Amino acid sequence: MFSASSATASSSKATAPTARRGRIARLTASAMASGLVVAGALVGAGTATADEVPAHQGGATAVLDGLKTFDTALLHDGGKTRKVSAGLFEMNVDGGGTLKTYCIDIHNPTQDRAKYLETPWDQTSLGGNNDAGKILWILQHSYPQVNDLAKLAEAAKTGPLTEETAAAGTQVAIWRFSDHADVTAQDEQAEKLADWLENSATVTAEPKASLALGPVAVSGRSGERLGPVTVHTNAGQATVTPPADLASGVKVTDKAGKPVTTASDGDQLYFDVPAGSDEGNASLTVQAATSVPVGRAFAGVTKSQTQILAGSSESTVSATATATWAKQGPIPTATAEKNCAKGGVDITVGNKGDEAFTFELDGKENTVEAGKTVTVTVPVAEDQAYDITVTGPNGFSKTFKGVLDCKTTGSTTGGGSTGGTDTQTGGDKPTTATAGGSTGGDDTNLAETGSSSATPMIAGIAIALVVVGGGAVVLLRRKGHTASE
Repeated sequence: MFSASSATASSSKATAPTARRGRIARLTASAMASGLVVAGALVGAGTATADEVPAHQGGATAVLDGLKTFDTALLHDGGKTRKVSAGLFEMNVDGGGTLKTYCIDIHNPTQDRAKYLETPWDQTSLGGNNDAGKILWILQHSYPQVNDLAKLAEAAKTGPLTEETAAAGTQVAIWRFSDHADVTAQDEQAEKLADWLENSATVTAEPKASLALGPVAVSGRSGERLGPVTVHTNAGQATVTPPADLASGVKVTDKAGKPVTTASDGDQLYFDVPAGSDEGNASLTVQAATSVPVGRAFAGVTKSQTQILAGSSESTVSATATATWAKQGPIPTATAEKNCAKGGVDITVGNKGDEAFTFELDGKENTVEAGKTVTVTVPVAEDQAYDITVTGPNGFSKTFKGVLDCKTTGSTTGGGSTGGTDTQTGGDKPTTATAGGSTGGDDTNLAETGSSSATPMIAGIAIALVVVGGGAVVLLRRKGHTASE
């Protein structure tokens, strides 16, 4: 099985600098010591400037570190054959940890140092792919989950395998299901492995998130316990300490109002807001150290080749929820989620107040009655970045940003064409393309650069993580004229 040691030692092409390994080890050890940290952060109020809401819906956040263990595959498309480097990428997790991934969009190149977020299947191309579960079976039954290469070769009857050919064969098999591409491994043993994996694969259910909170936004009147916010995680027991800002009087408790000192999968958290508190809001971030489940999808914050997890060291994962309160009037919340089935982004506005709340979205006015929610799907073109703002009275404003990447590049062009173009017409004459992302006349090899030649504009992810001793909860009340999420 994939382990923390194999995450940094199995790469046959490059190793991370010693300083970075030491920093990650220290950060991971800190997260492991705290178990699960719940921290609060002040959310500003009474301003016409939009509060930008992070796209992260929970789990790991990581930066691509390049293709590390690979061999050559041949992509046959439109009467041409292109060489594509096929194998395992590595990612460095924010806060500590290493991930190994395969890509699931062969025609779309990766971007240098791209930021990735753990993402549910239905918000990627996997959601509309009936073969997605077969990809998970492949990941569970091949390299690096099966790191005994002799055992893998015996099962697949391939002959001797190396880490490079095992990774290439596994990637080729994945592409046959993720992109339904005509692709073969150049190495004979790797091709036999790809055939065996393809023929043996059966549908397996999507793995659960490493860490998620539901819902991610709650609201209500001052003097109430706002929630519940349910913890969903594969990590062990949570550690929660009292709020650092005792003067606010806001606490994180269970349903009975008892301050929370531990939390685990299925536990429910509440914001206990003192009676008479002015309108305000606070956020809590749940953080854990755990192995991210194999098969979790990773989508780029900017346009970059979607990845699927093949192995995880002990890694830092996090999720954030917010609470909004007021004495009276409308008490709105706003959340966003990609809707690949409808080709857009669902904006859900809730109102736990005692008056209707009117908001503007996508150039139209909408009203949500007290105690109700309204969901509006804002259309977004495939592969396009979106910047959606919800505005309302008294300066209420929430902005959601991201990229809608719901299809593999080849599937968006129609027919049998690919997502890239090829300037050569030499029939079966091989040309070089970027690894896992055929770009046509580009001779850049991702195996050498760790990316395509494009440089992204990486969006920042505003996640407040506070680690103090065994963990901390910092809840800050703010006063103003706005009741926002």
